[in-house]
Amino acid sequence: MGDPFDAVLIAGPTASGKSALALALAEELGGVVINADSMQVYSELSVLSARPSAADEARVPHTLYGHVGAEERYSVGRYQIDATRALNEARAAGQLPIFVGGTGLYFAALTDGLAEIPAVPADIREAARDRLQALGVAGLHAELMAKDPETAAGLRPTDPQRVLRAWEVLEATGRPLSGWQKEAGKPVLAGARLARFVLDIERFELRERIRIRFLHMLETGALEEAARLKGLDPTLPAAKVLGLRELWALQTGELPREDAITLAVTATRQFAKRQVTWFRHRMADWDWVPPTSMSNIMSSVRQVLA
Repeated sequence: MGDPFDAVLIAGPTASGKSALALALAEELGGVVINADSMQVYSELSVLSARPSAADEARVPHTLYGHVGAEERYSVGRYQIDATRALNEARAAGQLPIFVGGTGLYFAALTDGLAEIPAVPADIREAARDRLQALGVAGLHAELMAKDPETAAGLRPTDPQRVLRAWEVLEATGRPLSGWQKEAGKPVLAGARLARFVLDIERFELRERIRIRFLHMLETGALEEAARLKGLDPTLPAAKVLGLRELWALQTGELPREDAITLAVTATRQFAKRQVTWFRHRMADWDWVPPTSMSNIMSSVRQVLA
C-alpha cells in the first residue's frame, strides 16, 4: 500500500456490517478498533447495542466499548476526551486507529470538532427534570421553542433526552444550545491523514438485516438485558437504545410478542433512515462503499488505502 493513513473511519447505518469490516481491517493492518457508537459505550447494553462479541474483542484490540454505566449521562464532550486518549494510546502502541460506529456527532467530534459546552450544575439539572415531569416532553419542547426557536426547530417534540439537554444548557449558560454548537472546538483528528468510509447498503437489504438481527438479539439475551434495565430513568441517553421500550412492554404484557418485534424493527428501520440522511448531508465527500460481500468491501477499501 502507499502512504499510510493516520486513522481509518468507518460509518454506516445500524446493521450495515461496520463492526465486521473494522475487525477485518484491524486484523489485516495491525489496528485497534475504537468505538464511535453512542449506545455501545454502555456496559449494560451489550446485546441491544449489538456490541462486538467477546470472541471478536479477543481477535484484535477494541476500546471505548462498555466503559460507561447506563445511569451515567455520557456526552459527546466526554467522547471527545475518551477518543483523544484512545487515539494517543493507539499511536503509542504503533497500532492503526480504526474508528467505527453510527453516531454522526461522534464523527463530527473526530473530524470537525464540537463546542466545549460548560457542565450543567446539579440543581439546574434537577429543576429541568422536574419541569419535564410536570409539562411532559411536548410541553417542555413548546417552552424551548419560545426561548430558543433555532434549537427547538431541530428537535423532535417526542425526544425527551435532547429536549431536556437543550433546556438545561439554556438555563445553565443563558445561551441557546444552537449558539454553542456553532463554536467548534479542535477536532480529535486535527491534521491527521484520514481514510473515511460510509457503508452504502441498499435499503431493502438493510431493512431485512435489521429484522434478522433483532430476532437474533431475542435469541441471545435481549429480553433478559431489558429486564435488568427496568426502571432506568427515561431521560438518560442509555434509555434510548432501540428495542428497549418495546421489550419492556412485552415483559409487562402490554404488547404481544409479534407486536413488540414489529414495533422495535420499525423503529430501528426509521432510525437507520435518519442515519443515512445525516451521512448523505454531512459525509458526502467520504468514500461510499457498497457492502455486497466482505471480500468486495475489503477490495474497495484496499484501493482507497493504496
